[in-house]
Amino acid sequence: MKIALVGYGKMGHIIDELATKKGHKIVSRLNETPTTENLNNPDVVIEFSNPEVAFNNIKICLEHKIPVICGTTGWLDQKPEIEEIALQNKSAFLYGSNFSLGVNLFFALNEKLAKLMKDFSEYNVQLEEIHHTQKKDAPSGTAISIAEGIIKNDPRFDAWKMEETQNKELGIFAVRENEVPGTHSVYYKSDVDEIEIKHTAFNRNGFAVGAIVAAEWIIGKHGNFTMNDVLFSK
Repeated sequence: MKIALVGYGKMGHIIDELATKKGHKIVSRLNETPTTENLNNPDVVIEFSNPEVAFNNIKICLEHKIPVICGTTGWLDQKPEIEEIALQNKSAFLYGSNFSLGVNLFFALNEKLAKLMKDFSEYNVQLEEIHHTQKKDAPSGTAISIAEGIIKNDPRFDAWKMEETQNKELGIFAVRENEVPGTHSVYYKSDVDEIEIKHTAFNRNGFAVGAIVAAEWIIGKHGNFTMNDVLFSK
């Protein structure tokens, strides 16, 4: 498989190393706007860049009918437009707020717990995410996905917000500390006890492996997908 890496920061370097070990060929490593010339005819693009340029990067690749795996967060207000561009160009797009297998299992566990807890109003719900200080967006895309999973399954909430949970707005605390790949926690707290589920990433390798698996999976497909399609569809 020929891979173009659009956004060649820390994640790009890790994906480069792990994909090469799996026998894939990295045909392009870009920190500039992708073009026909500098993409070098890849089978798939893996995009981990910055929120400010993600939309344009993805749009260009899809218009060239190149499938895109995107892990950039902080630009999701434009995601519906990107999904329409993918359909119009008969290409393929997969966005993941987090590509880790463990995190995607955590997403499923989170939704199951939300369904169980929705009738127990004595428990207040709160989210917390901790990341490295270089992370540009807050809350993390993973935290937003967790919040959306709760909102979908608990009618007490219809939106999320930063800071404390209040009324129908589910709260997310975003903490930035040195050298933290990513920790996400969900707390259900009452006057007498607390239930917590937590995912802690030890390094970025799990994110990179998941992105490579998604890239392998999406070849030859058309449409818009998620990691649920990669991991749980039969």
